[in-house]
Amino acid sequence: MKLSQLVFKSMLKNMKHYYLYFFALIFSVTLFFSFVTLQYNESIIEATKASGTASAGFEAASYMLYFIVLFFVLYANHLFIKRRSKEIGLYQLIGMTKGLVFRLIAFENIVLFVGAVSIGMVMGLLSSRLFAMILLKILQFEAIVTMTFSKVALVNTLLVFGILLVIILVQMAFMVRKSSLLSLFNASKQADERVKRFSAFPMIMGAIGLALIIYGYYKSSVLFSGETTNLFLSMVIILVTTIGGTFFVFRYSVAFVMNLYRLSKKGHLSLGDVLALTPIMHRMKSNSKSLTLITVLTAVSLAITTLSYISYYSASDSAESQVPADFIVVDGREEVFVTALKQQGIAYTEKRFDLTSAQIDLTELFSDDALKMMQGNTISDVIAIPLSQYQQIDPDLQLTAGEAVITSYNGFMSNLLPIQAPFDMTLMHEDNQIPVHIKHVDETSVLLWRITSGGVVVVVEDVLFKDLQRLNDITPIGYSTKSQTSIDLVDASEEAYAHAEQLYKETGANIFFESEMDDTVNLISSQQSTITYNLNSFGVTIFTTAFLGIAFLLATGSILYFKQMSEADEEVESYKTLRKIGFTQKELLRGIILKQLFNYGVPLLIGLLHSYFAVKSGWFLFGTELTTPLIVTMGLYISMYIVFAMLTINYYKKIIKQVI
Repeated sequence: MKLSQLVFKSMLKNMKHYYLYFFALIFSVTLFFSFVTLQYNESIIEATKASGTASAGFEAASYMLYFIVLFFVLYANHLFIKRRSKEIGLYQLIGMTKGLVFRLIAFENIVLFVGAVSIGMVMGLLSSRLFAMILLKILQFEAIVTMTFSKVALVNTLLVFGILLVIILVQMAFMVRKSSLLSLFNASKQADERVKRFSAFPMIMGAIGLALIIYGYYKSSVLFSGETTNLFLSMVIILVTTIGGTFFVFRYSVAFVMNLYRLSKKGHLSLGDVLALTPIMHRMKSNSKSLTLITVLTAVSLAITTLSYISYYSASDSAESQVPADFIVVDGREEVFVTALKQQGIAYTEKRFDLTSAQIDLTELFSDDALKMMQGNTISDVIAIPLSQYQQIDPDLQLTAGEAVITSYNGFMSNLLPIQAPFDMTLMHEDNQIPVHIKHVDETSVLLWRITSGGVVVVVEDVLFKDLQRLNDITPIGYSTKSQTSIDLVDASEEAYAHAEQLYKETGANIFFESEMDDTVNLISSQQSTITYNLNSFGVTIFTTAFLGIAFLLATGSILYFKQMSEADEEVESYKTLRKIGFTQKELLRGIILKQLFNYGVPLLIGLLHSYFAVKSGWFLFGTELTTPLIVTMGLYISMYIVFAMLTINYYKKIIKQVI
């Protein structure tokens, strides 16, 4: 018989094994080719040209996607070879050399790869248009999306999967060369462990695992609270403790807890216990590494996706904080703009704020722990505005002599360095020191972020404001901007905004400052332009991270599914025996469902906890809203894991029905 004939018959015989591996390859090629094709879609290039980091983000995501594909395909190939280990052993038993066996398997994989890459690229080309439409929807960019075929994407995909094929062939050659006949016939039973009795070691290691996870959660909760002096070292500690603790929990804690439960039954185990708890205990040694990896990957991908969604979800709020009016004009440049608005019949409201400067000692605002994070001079400039003008925003605010209010303190700074009011503070100007009593701290944004640079704004009495103005006229300190005019349109339609935006630029009202020395002009963006820019920047980020997150999710879920299918095939004889002695399909299925609750539920639960504490520690650095993005992303991951669990249970149903 020729090698090609043997390959053909072998592939037909192993079709039930091949279709999973084939699916893994097609899925990987489809993801990679469609994502790479997006980078060269003209509509996407046009939509993301305002974002200077879009192309770099796509490129970085492509490398990350390749890692996911490599991990997924290599793991699927390992499971596939393990399922065929007895067949490989039989080939050697009838006299085939290891070299011939390798050529047989290599030829099969080359055929599979050619077919999978061809089908995957066709599906990737079709799906790329759908992904392009989703991305443009996220970016709120109107365009007709055409199906784009990229030669660069084709070459990149062929190159990547060509390298991957070589790696897989090397992996197979190593496994065939190093494996003995005995190990091949017993590959499916390797690393199974029978827990016969209690010992102190697993109990101690399991307790250490739980303690490490709890400590990692604690460190993450205080990461930005001011208690942390070395941020990088703290992050490394959190990473090591949570990953190490997760492994110890799967390796020791689970089996120990289940052993306790088994002993509490005093030998009277139900069928559900036999089918659920016992297989989990016996396989925990071999499964602990993979479950740890799956849990960590789930947590990382979920955390990154959530943080990206927080950035995108907060795009509008972030823009309103940066530009607290439809249009901002500084230092008296508003007259021409306002005149143009009147001439065009565009209704508006106007608020003017005069600005002056002083200095404050930060030790009066922040705790000692917070000041450790600054590691520098504690004297800082601060902007002051008069009460009468701030009452345009808050008419009810009243101040008596010596009182003041801090406003515009929001965003990540207010979370990173909180200010507790009321307290006493001193406004300084050269040798002058003016004590004031801060009544409360307000989060309302008043001034352009580029004026404040994220610092606080102090609202003072009009008399005190004039005194500070007089001192600055004599000896200027701090900020050079002397006034800000906030202009909001009455008509919120897109046409009115577009018309006003054009006037804003044509009249030069959007100039922040211009230098006569080097002829540079620094411009201000309107609030709507800032929102558009944020959506563009964050939209590309949320799309790429969500794409990678879903790829991680499908990869980890598929690996769990493949592992459970392998275990189901190995347990066929056990199900036959149980059916012969009278147990019903429902009774068998009940135990199997309990087993899948652990196999899918525990990694998901721990992954959700890891991601929650990771996101909770620093979400305010990415936006203003946590709850909705967290619920949406976690809901998506839970739904996908439920789908994989249901597919696994359905596969077990087929196995049970076929045993008799």
